[in-house]
Amino acid sequence: MITCRHEIVGLVTEVGSKVGKFKIGDKAGVGCLVGSCHSCESCDQNEENYCSKFVLTYNSVCADGAITYGGYSDKIVVDQHFVVKVPENLAMDKAAPLLCAGITVYSPMKNLELNEPGKHIGVVGLGGLGHVAVKFGKAFGMKVTVISTSVKKREEAIDRLGADSFLVSSDPQQMQAAMGTMDGIIDTVSAKHNLLPLIALLKTKGRLVMIGVPEHPLELPVGPLLFGGKTITGSLIGGMKDTQEMIDFAGEHNITADIELISADYVNKAMERLAKADVRYRFVIDIGNTLNGA
Repeated sequence: MITCRHEIVGLVTEVGSKVGKFKIGDKAGVGCLVGSCHSCESCDQNEENYCSKFVLTYNSVCADGAITYGGYSDKIVVDQHFVVKVPENLAMDKAAPLLCAGITVYSPMKNLELNEPGKHIGVVGLGGLGHVAVKFGKAFGMKVTVISTSVKKREEAIDRLGADSFLVSSDPQQMQAAMGTMDGIIDTVSAKHNLLPLIALLKTKGRLVMIGVPEHPLELPVGPLLFGGKTITGSLIGGMKDTQEMIDFAGEHNITADIELISADYVNKAMERLAKADVRYRFVIDIGNTLNGA
């Protein structure tokens, strides 16, 4: 079993009598959700991620009061509705982060029409979410620009991940030259940052999508939104229908996350490194080999 705490990919070991989607030995994945009410408007629209009673895979409370332990479990039992089939061509360790990071970027790109070939999308931040957003954007046939505070990430963004261009957000000349050129921007940054320069990059009626979670509130410049018909919106992971669609698309285009595979006894060290942003781009725990003594 391979895990990123919230996401798990492994082989099915048992199935219930009413399970029709899976059989023993299938490669399957569990993302951020393991439960919802199944009866609200969000659930009816295949948006279980917005159900007020959703149950997260990790550190959440089930209807029976049990706590979910996600990827820190030695086994997991899940309603088949919240399990996806993982394409055979995707390695389990590199596919696991897609069930969180992948759907987090795929869902808004699809649902906000930021997945059309030829459109120009900006990706703010080249980390666990951002690098996957670049890969999906290119697979959709879009022009992709990475926006970062670090000029050191230019080579990574363009030469290795295939982005079309790179903007240093602290360079006024670069930002000025790119004003009004982007149909949408995926903002993955979880630190406090200035939204005004990003809004300026958008075309008329462009969309700035927030998927990072800054600790402190951000200032909202309303004027540029009004005069450009622009929109700032948020997005939280995705529903199960979109998650299956996303992983199927990843299989078709051979999209995986860039990871560092670790054993369970390395978790504390990994958390220290994570606090220093010393990972490219996701730690993945090999629970199966750890439990087997490998």
